[in-house]
Amino acid sequence: MRLVFAGTPAVALPALDAIAASSHDLVAVVTRPDAPSGRGRQLVPSPVSAWAQERDIPVLTPERPREPAFLDRLRELAPDCCPVVAYGALVPRVALDIPRFGWINLHFSLLPAWRGAAPVQHAVLHGDDMTGASVFLLEEGLDTGPVYGTLTEPVGARDTSGDLLSRLADSGASLLVSVLDGIAAGSLAAVPQAHEGISLAPKLTVDDALVRWGDPAFAVDRRVRSCTPAPGAWTTLRGDRLKLGPVTPVTAASVIGGGATLGPGVVAVERNRVLVGTGTVPVALGTVTAPGKKAMPADAWARGARIESGVVLGAPASGASS
Repeated sequence: MRLVFAGTPAVALPALDAIAASSHDLVAVVTRPDAPSGRGRQLVPSPVSAWAQERDIPVLTPERPREPAFLDRLRELAPDCCPVVAYGALVPRVALDIPRFGWINLHFSLLPAWRGAAPVQHAVLHGDDMTGASVFLLEEGLDTGPVYGTLTEPVGARDTSGDLLSRLADSGASLLVSVLDGIAAGSLAAVPQAHEGISLAPKLTVDDALVRWGDPAFAVDRRVRSCTPAPGAWTTLRGDRLKLGPVTPVTAASVIGGGATLGPGVVAVERNRVLVGTGTVPVALGTVTAPGKKAMPADAWARGARIESGVVLGAPASGASS
């Protein structure tokens, strides 16, 4: 089939590689426009755009996929199907109707669970022990179209969103190509999604990534892992923001000093680790990134910043108004 691929971030690249190695004909890619990046805020092409440019594949970068010029160009390309992985813009009906087999989306959840922009992050945040990927026919609704195929993927106890997404991107690429093969052969039909088990996965914001030390340790652990690598879990110390890598719940009895309970956000500095109290048992910090610094192990951070036991993370800065 003639394909026009739509995608933007690096997570879409395994699917592009798989399509390029398939029997299908990749005639163009659609991606978000170049975006400012880095300290100089220079315009940088998306990973999908850079991939296509390296291979002399035409790149379409409409501000909105309803622009007449984009629609005309898509009609000229005459794709049979438009596979999609994390494109990042809503596709209007007028564009959906151009390819004869529609737009086929690889989504990183077992639909109808976790419809939306951040399915992997929500699977980790909510403690799912199993997730997966679905390839479905794109409609104007939010991830509501009939499903062509799925795969399952266990969620490891220490998985970050980045870990899980990387595995799903690789396995999902193979699923996407197998669905495209089935569509081309006329041997595959999409099945409507169930009406039960629907859940939504909106994008996690910086506010969502703020660690709530009063939560149980398991919830603190899940929040940090779900926000790793983005948007990045964080807390504050004396008004400064600290970015946190994954944490590890520990037993209260293992805390030096007889296992005294640490209050939420209270720090205990030990020789080789830094503990922080939660609503239940403490957690051991992993990496800490202080303002203007590189990430470092928590014990090294505590020594360098001269952190003493008893300081409280997440407390309002001295003199701050309520």
